Amino acid sequence: MSRVNTRTSVKPFIRRFREATGSTVVKWLASERLARAQQLLETTDLPIEQIATEAGFGTGLSLRQHFAAQLGTLPSAYRRNFCGDDSRRL
Repeated sequence: MSRVNTRTSVKPFIRRFREATGSTVVKWLASERLARAQQLLETTDLPIEQIATEAGFGTGLSLRQHFAAQLGTLPSAYRRNFCGDDSRRL
């Protein structure tokens, strides 16, 4: 059984990923998770902890930290501001 040298196969992937997306894998993934969390906040009444899990943040604390760092607000405030009218949520 031969071993794959992951170091040489990962570097080209990372380089191509950055060329294709303009972002690092970590930043892109965090952005995608944040977008999913925003969508769930806008369209559901799920609790913040469940949204964090569904979006891949793992914990509500992690979701809140990413929200604050990237959007300057907390998930609960985002939900209130975006969906002040409960009839807009599904």
